[in-house]
Amino acid sequence: MFYLEQQAFEVLYANEAQSAYDIIDADPVDALICALREKRIEGLRVLQLALKRNAALCAIAIAAGPEDIELGVEAMRQGAYDFQLQPLNLAKIRAVLERGIRYQELVGEVSDLQRRLDERYRFDGIARRSSAWQRIYRQIEQVAESRTSVLILGETGTGKGEVAKAIHQRSRRRENAFVEINCGALPESLVENELFGHDKGAYTGASAARKGRFELADQGTLFLDEIGDIPLPTQVKLLRVIQDGRFERVGGAHTHRADVRLIAATHRDLETMVRDGGFRADLFYRLNVIKVEVPPLRECREDIPILVDEFIREFAADNSKRIEGISPRALDVLRDYEWPGNVRELKNCIEGMVVMCPREGMLEVGDIPRYINRQERVFAGLDFRVGQSMEEIEHMAIAETLKAVGFDRRRAAEILQIGLSTLYRKEKQYGLRPPHSR
Repeated sequence: MFYLEQQAFEVLYANEAQSAYDIIDADPVDALICALREKRIEGLRVLQLALKRNAALCAIAIAAGPEDIELGVEAMRQGAYDFQLQPLNLAKIRAVLERGIRYQELVGEVSDLQRRLDERYRFDGIARRSSAWQRIYRQIEQVAESRTSVLILGETGTGKGEVAKAIHQRSRRRENAFVEINCGALPESLVENELFGHDKGAYTGASAARKGRFELADQGTLFLDEIGDIPLPTQVKLLRVIQDGRFERVGGAHTHRADVRLIAATHRDLETMVRDGGFRADLFYRLNVIKVEVPPLRECREDIPILVDEFIREFAADNSKRIEGISPRALDVLRDYEWPGNVRELKNCIEGMVVMCPREGMLEVGDIPRYINRQERVFAGLDFRVGQSMEEIEHMAIAETLKAVGFDRRRAAEILQIGLSTLYRKEKQYGLRPPHSR
């Protein structure tokens, strides 16, 4: 302890377990030096608690002699930075502490960089890095201040609603209401009632007048999601209110007015619907003044890490789970998946992984739902021919898989769905070796 103080380290000393626990709980410590076998201190327990408080902690485990080497190996397995036998090499301890503390500083710098990147690439609640989404950000900036109608196109679950909200938040109407309605979620008979409201006595059960979404959005923004599902009779009335802001409630004769900025979205091909008579051409042209096309997630795979990180933080907080991130191999599996349900599917996937994860720390490959983790993977190097033996095909499949993952044997075994010991045996059988070992 005196040596460390001479080297300008601030030292907190504990000679029994409870004191050590109190120090760890009360003060954010950068390093821990603990004896593994002491009368009043269980070294491994102190190490586990300290690493829970700070996963990047520089922990040095001290063993009394050769009989404690196995205990030291276990300490290293649990996250200790170094393991030393008595008598101690003080110069080495100093070097390890300096290296470990510098590593923590780098971790902090990386976290700060990640935070600044998140801020840079976050746009009114949307966090993306891909060039396609940078283009969408620029479009949002350009159209937000205008009164022009906007049509947002994209597959289900791509984030069309988030784009609509971002346009509203950047507009002059941001202090007024943002009202949304999913036209595809309503029975055909209720769409008109939801949009325009009804007067008292308009139909059986209408005991009082009720405002529709246009009146509720007056001076604000109305977002019509899945507008391709609006029935043709309602399309006529919708066109009129877009043109001059006038409408009548269901069952009413009085004409109402609403000043509304309209944003519409759909996953349907409206141009084809126009040609087939399923959507009015005049309404399509009024809506399609400015078009924003939202790409599917499979075309923006570089966005997956930032989305995964955001969803983990959100659901870990919501469910009081200590989940800090996701392993590189698990993230690779998520990147490889096609995501037919787009961001919505990814969000639901991460929520399930966080909720069902049985431990603290990192999400791993085993936490990924089986339908994603067992997707079919195809490598360009595979070229099976009729007449090849199963042994030849197996040889080729293992060799190309190992090559594709850079001889990461654990990942190769996961992709091939075989045990690691089986993979080692097959490598030996077929004489497969990493390029640098030949």
